[in-house]
Amino acid sequence: MADIHRILADHRSKKKGQSPDTQIEDVPTATSSEIPDIFFDEILVENKLSRMEIIVFMYIYRRTWCRPNLHKEFGISQLLSHSEMAHNLNVEVEQVLGALRSLEELSFISTIRSGQYFVRKYFTKENDERFGQSYHDFEL
Repeated sequence: MADIHRILADHRSKKKGQSPDTQIEDVPTATSSEIPDIFFDEILVENKLSRMEIIVFMYIYRRTWCRPNLHKEFGISQLLSHSEMAHNLNVEVEQVLGALRSLEELSFISTIRSGQYFVRKYFTKENDERFGQSYHDFEL
């Protein structure tokens, strides 16, 4: 991909007065997150999660497993604040807190302390065992 950008950067326009720098716009690149298929094939089918529960769960899951995270080997997500999460998701804080409570009741997340959540890589203890996921002896 870098080769294409270099070629485009060196390209000269046939139109007078246009420099190559003004031709190439900063095009945002899309990011992606790897979510195990088991989430779509089993978790969503077997657990009728609400839209808000899915949004909050995926937000925490992505912060834990799909983004740079110092606590990834332990499955811990560090959130700065619930209000920041609500702002990022464009929802009310009360909706976030309600979804967090529901997800904890369903054992998809565990609160370690306020703003710090344990999230299993394969969503349940049974699935973690099935797929050989360990957390370096971290137990709740």
